[in-house]
Amino acid sequence: MDVKRISDLLTIVLCFIGAVLVSATVATAAPNPNFHIYIAYGQSNMSGNGDIVPEEDQAEAPKNFLMLASHTANARDRKGSTTQSIKMGEWYPAIPPMFHAFERLSPADYFGRAMVDSLPGVTVGIIPVAIGAVSIRAFDKDQYESYFKGDGKDIMSWGWPKDYDNNPPGRILELAKKAKEVGVIKGFIFHQGESDGTDDNWRRTVYKTYKDIIDALELDENEVPFVAGELLQEGNNCCSSKNGDIAKLKNNFKKFGLASSKGLKGNGQDAYHFGREGVIELGRRYCSEMLKLIDKTLDPDAPPVNLVDPSQSTVEDEPPEDYGPYTDPIEIPGKVQAENYNKGGAGKAYYDLNKGNEGGVLRKDDVDIYQPNMGVAVGYCQKGEWLKYTVNIAADGEYEISANMAGENGTGGFVLYLDDERIGDEMVNDGQGFTTYSVVSGGKATLKAGEHELKLEITNDWVDIDYVEFKALGSPSSGDSSTMAMDVRFNRAEVEGSYELFDLQGNRVMRFNAHGMDDAVRMVKDGISGVRQGVYLVRRPGKAGLTRKVVVGSF
Repeated sequence: MDVKRISDLLTIVLCFIGAVLVSATVATAAPNPNFHIYIAYGQSNMSGNGDIVPEEDQAEAPKNFLMLASHTANARDRKGSTTQSIKMGEWYPAIPPMFHAFERLSPADYFGRAMVDSLPGVTVGIIPVAIGAVSIRAFDKDQYESYFKGDGKDIMSWGWPKDYDNNPPGRILELAKKAKEVGVIKGFIFHQGESDGTDDNWRRTVYKTYKDIIDALELDENEVPFVAGELLQEGNNCCSSKNGDIAKLKNNFKKFGLASSKGLKGNGQDAYHFGREGVIELGRRYCSEMLKLIDKTLDPDAPPVNLVDPSQSTVEDEPPEDYGPYTDPIEIPGKVQAENYNKGGAGKAYYDLNKGNEGGVLRKDDVDIYQPNMGVAVGYCQKGEWLKYTVNIAADGEYEISANMAGENGTGGFVLYLDDERIGDEMVNDGQGFTTYSVVSGGKATLKAGEHELKLEITNDWVDIDYVEFKALGSPSSGDSSTMAMDVRFNRAEVEGSYELFDLQGNRVMRFNAHGMDDAVRMVKDGISGVRQGVYLVRRPGKAGLTRKVVVGSF
């Protein structure tokens, strides 16, 4: 084989290896949580009818505000005096016009700027897909083709849909999938209705256009709000009578906001469109509504979004934890605190239907942990979800099972399995509300000594769980595992040992010495070394270490 062929072969091999390495890098990267992306769609008032003032709107790139270009256009063809050319599918500073080269200022322009101003540290992105004069059917994946061949054929002849390959819902989904790789789809802003009847069928179709995208992206509609805008209602207007029906969209969505058009002036030329001032203010009102609905938490560990190429600022995934106990195996007799489920991640240590920790407390995975008035609990529990715990049973025998739990429907509950075998009775909340916890009996079970896997499985929505307790029958009752452990050890006095105090973010607050867990808990409650009001975890290091939750102060 000659030198040239060897060189060519090495080049191919190295390129292949490089591609594999790049692929591996991408596979281990997660979207930047501080890059908030919104889908903006509708008809002409969304696509842009406000006058552009180049020195205000186009002279400089807006701060931390990007658009994912939905079409390709040369700078000379874009309205105003921008020098920015754009290519479909690429990120650019959000300089208007965003929706078509011939359009003007959109509410989406000042929605994005207002969101950035309201959320320091966040970068906002817009996916802009809107077409003047169209029916809502233009955005329905099951109707757009027949619409453009029928009622919308005039719009098709004008050429506007060509910017989106004559498939508006397909373009939204295409761009949203790309955006989801680098950021978080946070919500939708929508303005449409002048061309439709805004009746029940319209509302169902509006919801469908949203839900089709949500489902295709595997998003949770409980987390991705939809904000609609009212139609022009001041002065000479075509459609203000429809605003009451647009407001009824609230009944179709899980999270809905309505941007009011009250007091916003038209363009003075027709009965349909807002003028520049109205467009800007409507964008800010979209922002105000969206801020009421989204999770505004900033991740301080995420890097700043790269405004030239957001794919360069994704977050490296944390390596999965090895499956096993959260701290040490949980001692039985004693309490299994619900939030102390095993490490190991989704599908191994837990299964949760919603993405993210709804309560935002203690752990950073998808289990919903929150802080009610009595400490820390696992909440928002839905049928089919489960948690696993590694437990250490001190002795063979019969145990009484109970749980401290809350709920308002009187039906939400759970069952327990030990090494995949069902134990005890189903435990169901007593319906006193999510702020009132009560102890519910789970029957009895005969358990074998040793280390086992305990599984808690939700049997019906909704229930919040503080702890599950196992008490050995025939032995003195105890309120915690440390006292029971003393009973097993024939009540011998505990010598002084080292203990650790952690806050709910997992930060160790201090080390200190105490004569047993009860003494350690008492010292924390008494304000050892000036511990402030809050909820803490006291841990005894070691293979068989114990963990206790302590509430300092009153809530």
